[in-house]
Amino acid sequence: MKIHQVLGSVTLNRCHAGYVGARLLATVSLNAELLGGTANPEADMVVVWDDLGAGEGARIAVSDGAEAAQPFRPELKAVDAYCSAILDAIHIDSNTLKQLKLK
Repeated sequence: MKIHQVLGSVTLNRCHAGYVGARLLATVSLNAELLGGTANPEADMVVVWDDLGAGEGARIAVSDGAEAAQPFRPELKAVDAYCSAILDAIHIDSNTLKQLKLK
């Protein structure tokens, strides 16, 4: 699970029938920033399937890879990243960060 920030939505010229009922979000990962690192200005944008209604600027929990398609089983969907939660607040214990010894 990763934490991303929503940059905006993705608009399709023609919608695939499997995408009805949800929308696609343009997001960027915040993991390094949240752990005290610096933001990567060249971070890749990730397109995320959203059926929860996350808005622009929201922080969301994202499942990616094979786990992203699991909520749809047994139906098959072409999904690489799935918005599994909209986060209200994120609290990271400073003592835990010190133990991780991040550089």
